[in-house]
Amino acid sequence: MSDAREASVAAAVAAAPRLAVALGEYDIGWHDPAASLRGAESVVARAAAGGARLVVLPEMATTGFTMETARAVPLDSPEVGRLREIAAMHGVWLAAGVALRDPARDRAVNGLVVIEPTGAIAAVHLKRRLFAYGDEDQFYAPGDESTVVTIDGVRTALFICYELRFPELFAAVADRVDLMLVVANWPAARRAHWDTLLRARAIESQCALVGVNRTGEGGGLAYDGGSI
Repeated sequence: MSDAREASVAAAVAAAPRLAVALGEYDIGWHDPAASLRGAESVVARAAAGGARLVVLPEMATTGFTMETARAVPLDSPEVGRLREIAAMHGVWLAAGVALRDPARDRAVNGLVVIEPTGAIAAVHLKRRLFAYGDEDQFYAPGDESTVVTIDGVRTALFICYELRFPELFAAVADRVDLMLVVANWPAARRAHWDTLLRARAIESQCALVGVNRTGEGGGLAYDGGSI
């Protein structure tokens, strides 16, 4: 590489936006939103104290990966309200998976909510590829579009768990984002797939990628994290 080219690359890197991201991997429990939200607050507090600007929590962080869709909540629910309070209290961006109720369709949806440091909701991604092996497609309605949100100047694409197995979803946004977020409840039994697919999507997309998984047990399944 020529000196001029090296200088150009160095200048571009220096000018690029910076975003300190905390991988909010924790045991979200099972069907206990109050306990999970206490855990989330602890995670966010530690991350904010360490200088994080964005904290990413797992898929369905308030319930675990439940098929009991009566537990899905609207965006104006106390559970989402508490997540908004936590973000505002610590002055950070917060991304958290939540089982949501879509009033337009009167159906449950698997959502990823991004909250600004003010507590305002910046974006909501609805999972497009549902995990039929676990009957998710029988209980939840799919989303139908990609979601990109700018976080402190970083253009960020949002994905949820099983979507990781579909490279075309990532390719569709790769040329217009800086960062991809994947939140999951990915069981320990298939951990090797998680590790491999995260790297594959990053390499294919030539894009920074963050994957956040849960730990602990829920619904009879064990989870061992692997956030990266």
